[in-house]
Parts: sequence; structure tokens; C-alpha cells
Amino acid sequence: MSEIQPSSYVGFDTITNQIEHRLLKKGFQFNIMVVGNSGLGKSTLINTLFASHLVDSKTGDDISNLPITQTTEIKISQHTLIEDRVKLNINIIDTPGFGDQINNNKAWEPIVKYIKEQHSNYLRKELTAQREKFIKDTRVHVILYFIEPTATKHLTPLDVATLRRVSEIANVIPVIGKADTLTMTERESYREIIQNDFKNYDLNIYPYDLEELTEDELELNSSIRSIIPFAVVGSEKDIEIDGETVRGRKTRWGAINVEDINQCEFVYLREFLIRTHLQDLIETTSFIHYEKFRSRQLIALKENASNRQSSTQMQQQQQQQAQQQAA
Repeated sequence: MSEIQPSSYVGFDTITNQIEHRLLKKGFQFNIMVVGNSGLGKSTLINTLFASHLVDSKTGDDISNLPITQTTEIKISQHTLIEDRVKLNINIIDTPGFGDQINNNKAWEPIVKYIKEQHSNYLRKELTAQREKFIKDTRVHVILYFIEPTATKHLTPLDVATLRRVSEIANVIPVIGKADTLTMTERESYREIIQNDFKNYDLNIYPYDLEELTEDELELNSSIRSIIPFAVVGSEKDIEIDGETVRGRKTRWGAINVEDINQCEFVYLREFLIRTHLQDLIETTSFIHYEKFRSRQLIALKENASNRQSSTQMQQQQQQQAQQQAA
């Protein structure tokens, strides 16, 4: 097909402005799930990422007086953020209770069940005779999986089992929570151990190298993978360091600026998650993970329908034979 340059101005170049206007009016939906043991700073990191108080951190109550959670729960908080006319509808999906039990056997099941239920709900709405113009998207676009900062240990059996299952149905980005408890040398050593675990267990960690990506995009993804899991620290407080107000926290050993790349990798995570790959996370969820689910479900429905039809035909044949014998 040849490319033709119109001899005079037509105006179809304004379609990008039309699309932008429609998208700004509608807004964007982003659903982020956080998974990890208690005390790893999950809520604080989410609040730091979006510079808003979206999720309440642990209250500090005496845990011995609190009821014991028997299983992983799913808690959802919904918010709308507005930045320079862009509206982001965000669902924060928390999983309190994950990994906190003495016996964590199958602790991932409620997480997997929730993700699949959202795919199922979306498919059900897609297949209705009179479907909605805009189907509400509750599918999980990304899972931030928090790994404990233990310096020398490998992924735990629970980590491996959970990552293996959820990475097949959702985009997973691992992070090392409260990374300021490790020295810089410990972080690098620990990251190397975890990255080797990803390879040894053949875990499907986001971002993916897809055929349609350009060389620049593949190079960017490669550089991102080199620092996964991100060693992160979160804080909602403003502190003063050398006369400058920054977001961070002070300890007995000094102060940490969460936006200083020499102290932690929060900035890299925010850049990756929000500023370069947010739309890709949404599209990958739809075109890869949901599409796999949709394909399997439709094949299963077709097979069930064929089996029912065969069963009905067999029953009809048996009835006919019985009638003939009776006659």
C-alpha cells in the first residue's frame, strides 16, 4: 500500500486531539494489588508512589489483642486522582493476612481466585446480548510483590509458589520492602540471589519482551530487569536534610531521602510503574493475561456444548431403539 500526501490540508491529523479529549473526559482505570507479609511498608509505599494518602498503614495496636486472621483477605479501596486534567481512577487491592500464619499452605489461593473472578466478571459482561458501552474494568493490572529484606536468603517456598501462580495470570513486579535495613552491598548481593531464583524457578516476571517491541523498548526493559527486585523505601513525611525539604524519614543512624537514587530505588520504580509502563501494564493485562483466560473459557464452553449435544443425541437414539423394540 502506497503512502499519499494530500495536495491540501484535510484535517484528519486532529484525530489525536479528538482521542485525547475523549480519554480525558472518560479517565483511566488502574488496578494495583499489593502482596506481602505484614510490616514491609506496603501501604506507605503506595501512598508515596501516588503522593496521596490512599491506604491506611498499620495502626500500631497490640497485635496480641487483635483477632487472628485465618486466611488471606482481599480489601479494596477506590480513589480518583486528578493531575493536569488527567483523571486516574485507581483501585488499591490489599491482601492482609498473606504470609502471616504459622501454616501458609495455599495462602495464594484467595489472590488467584480474586484475579480470575475479575477476568470472569469482565468476560460475562462482554458476552451479554446488550453489553455496556464502557465495561467497568476491575481486572488486576499489576501486582507489587513485597520480598523481605533478609540480605542472604533465597526466595521462600511461599514466595516461589505464589509468584509461580500469580505471574501466569497477572503482571508481577517484585520489590524488596524496607530496603534501608540493608547496606548497599547487601542489597546488590541479595538482588543477585533473587534474580538467580527467578531464572532457576522459571518465573514469568514483568516486563515481557514481545515481538512488536522496538529495539529501544527492548533495551529499556532489559535495563529495568537488571534492577528487579527494586530495593525501595517509602515515606509520607517531609523532613529537612542539609536545609532542603525532602520526602523521607529520620532514624537514629541518620536520614533517608526516598527520592535519592543513591539511597534507594523508589524513583526507578515510580518511573517504571507510572511514567513509562502504566499504559503497557493495562494493555498487557487485556491482550495477554485476559486473552488467555478468555480463550480457555470459550473453548471450555464450546466443548461443554458439544458434549451436551452428543449426550442428547445419544439419549434420543436410545429412546428410539427402545420404542422400536417395544413395537
